[in-house]
Amino acid sequence: MPAFALAHLRTPQINDDVLEYIERIQSTLDPYQGRFRVHGADVEVLEGDFPGTVVIIEFPDVERARAWYASPAYREILPLRLRHIEGSAIIVPGVGPDYDAARTAAQLRAATAAG
Repeated sequence: MPAFALAHLRTPQINDDVLEYIERIQSTLDPYQGRFRVHGADVEVLEGDFPGTVVIIEFPDVERARAWYASPAYREILPLRLRHIEGSAIIVPGVGPDYDAARTAAQLRAATAAG
């Protein structure tokens, strides 16, 4: 199943370090088949507070997402972003093409009823 690396960049700013990070990141993703799905988009906040912007990168699976984040190539450029942008990053597994939210709800109801 696909996996996603998500970054909530609360204080995005552009400077030479951040530009270098952006210029170099794709080459760190390529060995792990990582592809940007959202990159620095302005968000439309529907509920709550969400300062900043978001980045979403898709990988074929969680293992490759983790391997990318831990890779020497990415770890080398990561400080370029961390020094200038406050944010959070997570890796989350996706769902398969046959995912059914109603089926998940039924399983959660059954588990809750069983105690």
